[in-house]
Amino acid sequence: MKVIIPVAGEGRRLRPHTYSTPKCLLQVAGKPILGHIVDQILDLDFSEIIFVTGPSGQPQIEKFVRSNYDFNARFIAQEKLYGLGYAVYLGIVSRSEDLLIVLGDTIVELDWRGMIAAGNNALVVKEVADPRAFGVVETAGDRIVHLVEKPENPPTNLAVVGVYYIKDTAKFFDCITEVIEKGITTHGEIQVTDAFDLLIKKGSTIHTFPTTGWYDCGQKETILSTNRFLLDRQASSAYRDGSVIISPSYIAPEAVIENSIIGPYASIGKNSVVRNSIVRDSIIADQTQIVSCTIEKSLIGNDVMMHDANGTYNLGDYSEIGELRIM
Repeated sequence: MKVIIPVAGEGRRLRPHTYSTPKCLLQVAGKPILGHIVDQILDLDFSEIIFVTGPSGQPQIEKFVRSNYDFNARFIAQEKLYGLGYAVYLGIVSRSEDLLIVLGDTIVELDWRGMIAAGNNALVVKEVADPRAFGVVETAGDRIVHLVEKPENPPTNLAVVGVYYIKDTAKFFDCITEVIEKGITTHGEIQVTDAFDLLIKKGSTIHTFPTTGWYDCGQKETILSTNRFLLDRQASSAYRDGSVIISPSYIAPEAVIENSIIGPYASIGKNSVVRNSIVRDSIIADQTQIVSCTIEKSLIGNDVMMHDANGTYNLGDYSEIGELRIM
């Protein structure tokens, strides 16, 4: 089995963070989004993971993967951002192996081994309140009969959550190639949804498979919500002498916390310093200094310096607020 993880998205809704950091490397609950995704599939029987990256994000993504994992990895740059369907097309390097596609911007929990053991083409789906922002499926029992991408009038509320398992890899490759060659687009992009719909029309059967958890990381509010969900499920044992740590929170071992109140729902990254401050319901990335601040519901990037700041913030890497001081 080959695994494709598309990570080429620009992450426009997460700017300014994604000006300098690929979306999949933004931190949530103590590790990059991509780390949470890869960790879930490490024990599956795969021959290779193919990362389809954006034109500028490949060096950072490859460095993260090579530094933290030891598996057969390949990195393919998607020079033209024509859409998810095109990214998947680039990532299909073998037509003879089963294919698992896992999107690189959402964290999905499911019975991975059970899905693969069932031996079916399968798309992981979940009922949502407003399916207009997703690929939507129509079903007969657990069999998918039609797919449509981001419909104005959704036929159902069953959304595809970004995990696809394909047994008919050669036929799927032919379908996605046909979609590209015929210039079939939805909302101006080549969609993987159209390729799956064509696969059904050509006689393949695709089943639905349920998810036990689906955590979006597409914008500031949802990444903070995902941080809360994941911290609730982790054992929190963080302690710093002279400070109050309110669970659930994550503090990297390399972080320095002095005379501060951290949490609940705070994540503090590597080599960051929090001094004389209150930080709650926020994500602080690496090598950031927070001094004499009270912040909440904030997303703070790498190498940020904050002094005498109070409120809610969304600060990208290398930002500065307040007087610059040497720590």
